[in-house]
Amino acid sequence: MLVKEEYKIINQKKKLYEHSRSLIIEALKIAQTKYGWVSNKEIVYIAKILNLPISEIESVATFYSKIFRKSVGKNIIYYCDSVVCYLNGCNNIKKSIELILNIKLGQTTKDNKFTFLPTGCLGRCDHSPIIMINYDIYTKVLKKNIINIINKYL
Repeated sequence: MLVKEEYKIINQKKKLYEHSRSLIIEALKIAQTKYGWVSNKEIVYIAKILNLPISEIESVATFYSKIFRKSVGKNIIYYCDSVVCYLNGCNNIKKSIELILNIKLGQTTKDNKFTFLPTGCLGRCDHSPIIMINYDIYTKVLKKNIINIINKYL
């Protein structure tokens, strides 16, 4: 559960906003920074701090794909499955990552080093196929380069 430090940060930020709804995403990010994901306990706690219904916090948390509602690995691999990436071979990239990490899309490795997630677009269609690991974007990814890219994060 969020501790005194996070509570203090959220309350300080709360003073900067006219409506506590404006702080929902920021509060969720604070919780996620602490634990790597946002549990039901944090949702309830944030709702209490912001004096908002739990359902409102939950709806925001589940809407945004970068707010994690379950435990994720240390490194998040985002796989672009947009039409352009699909046409340029992203399925081969997906299959390679699944084979190398021994997980399927949406899963986390047993050692919690990687979570593999789909994303609609990473905004670099002219350099597809693309993956993003944490905040590092890899463009024009080839199947043969996947192992070298993943090894950078081991």
